[in-house]
Amino acid sequence: MKTIPNYPHCFVCGDKNKIGLKVAFFFNEGKAKAQYTPTREFEGYKDILHGGILSALLDEVMIYSIIAQGIITVTVQIEVKFKKPAKIGETLFLEGQITEDKGKILLTEGKIFKQDGTIIAESKGKFFRAEGEKKKELEANRDLPTKS
Repeated sequence: MKTIPNYPHCFVCGDKNKIGLKVAFFFNEGKAKAQYTPTREFEGYKDILHGGILSALLDEVMIYSIIAQGIITVTVQIEVKFKKPAKIGETLFLEGQITEDKGKILLTEGKIFKQDGTIIAESKGKFFRAEGEKKKELEANRDLPTKS
């Protein structure tokens, strides 16, 4: 498994964001992967992780499946389906992968599941390939592999 470099101040992956989730992402067998154990600070209903945090985790694991391959994109659209509640203190497993490269648009899928395989949430995403100055701007502060 290879570690995917992060943006230091990103809410989800940034290790320098004091209020962030600090999730480390890895790439293995064509998928971005991570683990996250929710804490009470991100609770929605009592003992349940807020759905917005689940959505952010899915957005991130999908874009990391792209970033891991040296492609820089921005999110255009995500669709999230919540299946089961994610409990505070229970470790969650994240996976994301590219399903189709249409040139300027990349399609992805993501999922969050418990250790026993129970699906918590699933997602589909569309990401726009950054080019030129925008790509350079987004690559700043990050040591990434390069690919057109």
